[in-house]
Amino acid sequence: MKKDIHPDYHMIEVKMTDGTTYQTRSTWGAEGDSMTLDIDPSVHPAWTGGSARLMDAGGRVSKFKNKYAGLGF
Repeated sequence: MKKDIHPDYHMIEVKMTDGTTYQTRSTWGAEGDSMTLDIDPSVHPAWTGGSARLMDAGGRVSKFKNKYAGLGF
């Protein structure tokens, strides 16, 4: 491998939507940073067989509903 062209690979903490955390290695952030997930496999319909509802906190659906709130959508 060439030197000084690869990103730093270090330990970070990942916080799931239910509050559980785990340690993993990543190139994201810096050593010891904490990544908070908005959507993770425990709540995403693709991994739960559709039994969980996807909560859209600030995406396109929320923007549409806020924009057209008075029109009955």
